[in-house]
Amino acid sequence: MAEYKNPNQQGGQDMKSILAMTVVFVVIFAGLQYFKPKKPATSITQQTTQTAPASTAPAPPAVNNTPAVAPAAPASANAVVARSETETVVENELYRITFTNRGAQVKSWILKKYKNNSGQPLDLVHAHAAAEFGYPLSLYTYDAGLNARLKSALFVPSATGTLAAPNTLSFRYSDGPLVVRKTFRFDASYVLHAEVQVTQNGAPVRAFLSWPAGFGDQDSLHLYASDEINTLESGKLENLAAKKVVGGNTLQGPFDWAGVSDLYFAAVFLPDQPQNASLVTFHNTLQIPKNPEKPESKETEAVPTLGAAMGSNAGVTQVRIYAGPKSVDVLKSIHASAADGKATGPTLEPLLDFGFWGPIAKVLFLGLHFIYEHIVANWGWSIVIITVIINLVLLPLRFTMMKSSLKMQRIQPQINEIKEKYKKFKATDPRRSDMNHEIMALQKREGVNMFGGCLPMLVQIPLLFAFYSMLAKVIELRQAHWLWLPDLSAADPYHILPILMIVSQFLVQFYTPSPGVDPAQQKMMAFTMPAFTGFITWNYASGLALYWAVGNLISIAQQAVMNQTSLGREMKEIAARRARRKAGASPARK
Repeated sequence: MAEYKNPNQQGGQDMKSILAMTVVFVVIFAGLQYFKPKKPATSITQQTTQTAPASTAPAPPAVNNTPAVAPAAPASANAVVARSETETVVENELYRITFTNRGAQVKSWILKKYKNNSGQPLDLVHAHAAAEFGYPLSLYTYDAGLNARLKSALFVPSATGTLAAPNTLSFRYSDGPLVVRKTFRFDASYVLHAEVQVTQNGAPVRAFLSWPAGFGDQDSLHLYASDEINTLESGKLENLAAKKVVGGNTLQGPFDWAGVSDLYFAAVFLPDQPQNASLVTFHNTLQIPKNPEKPESKETEAVPTLGAAMGSNAGVTQVRIYAGPKSVDVLKSIHASAADGKATGPTLEPLLDFGFWGPIAKVLFLGLHFIYEHIVANWGWSIVIITVIINLVLLPLRFTMMKSSLKMQRIQPQINEIKEKYKKFKATDPRRSDMNHEIMALQKREGVNMFGGCLPMLVQIPLLFAFYSMLAKVIELRQAHWLWLPDLSAADPYHILPILMIVSQFLVQFYTPSPGVDPAQQKMMAFTMPAFTGFITWNYASGLALYWAVGNLISIAQQAVMNQTSLGREMKEIAARRARRKAGASPARK
């Protein structure tokens, strides 16, 4: 029979086995603890240090296994915040843009080809307005608190220092549930591309990229008053002056493009997806010195300053931004996005709007531009040449006017007889209408066109107004020099041209025959017209005074020559006979 052993007697060996297994387990467990990956909290802390080396936030505490602490750690640990404010400059041959990582916005936008009134490169950013209302390419949302937070946030830039375009610059910011990404792409033109995405608690926030207020060239009431909101929707242009702009108003697209402009410069947004674009308009009031020459003066006046911001209804804003001059050649080269996403849509050319006389003004400017490009590279001499050309084209009309005037003078005695016949009737008498019928019948019978003498003036008035409209808006004449004139878009500082304008206008009135006009009235016109034109040109663009004065000098020369022709001599003889008759009749009237 087998020997039966008491279990209590074999416990020593079993206990040794158990102890050995326990030691092995402890060693394995300790090894796993030593060699396993580091805790999540430690990993997040290191990631934060790498992505935001300039962060001022303290390192987050280690995460333990309690559920109450774990959710808060990732939000704080994933913060992407710069430690201090830095600048990044992007430049090409046309501009030099200075970004600050505070708000990932623009502090300075220098246009290298344009000067301010001090002769320095023009900064497109209006320093005073930007400090008060916001800097270009800042973000706008419908939450005022979030707007302030986005403007003061220290973004982490992809680069600092100076970048040469073409290039890309991006900014990232993340703090708690708020995550922001802004990416800008630059090329060799005035246009840059922007992509903006803002999320809060994982949900997209509708964020608009903005140009909040004004332009750096605005240094006079005239330039502030030229601010307007411009939109092109389905090829239809709309210009909103300051009095029609409501601050904080949202305009729903689709927009081919939309933005803000003054007389010479513009900041325009061209959305990648026009059908999803919306525009927010800004209307603020800025206090400026009453006397620009004394900026330190406490005497100020309020002027409107407009701004605009564009965003997308799709959550991510993708838009091109044009910030530059309202130059025809440049505007014609920039196209909006078409339905297929390609830049083959309408151009920015409608931004240069000449108003009611637009078609004529545009033809005049194209002619002026052609002369500048192909004949003489000076805008003042180009104005002189185009004035000569216009007057040569109108010369046949002047002969027509002269012939019509002569015919009118020939039949003037008969017209006077008809008037004498009906003089006894009151003005309200129906028989006075017979007088007009007889005069019209006489003119028709003699081949006299009652509007023939006015035809040249009827042609010249639209040309004059078109020139007036064109000179006020083309940037090419801004700071353009000619002889003693430093700026053809500004008034003559010495008033030489307005004085020449007054004298020449007087001579035009004096030498040009006026059929049927009373000599006293003719003398009055000879003084009132020069005074009126001198008043217009005294403080207006000297380019207009140059055009008008040169035109008057040509008219005087043409009229002097025509007065020596047979037509001119006959007109002078008729005028002399009328003067003698009037002088002989004068004593009888006393």
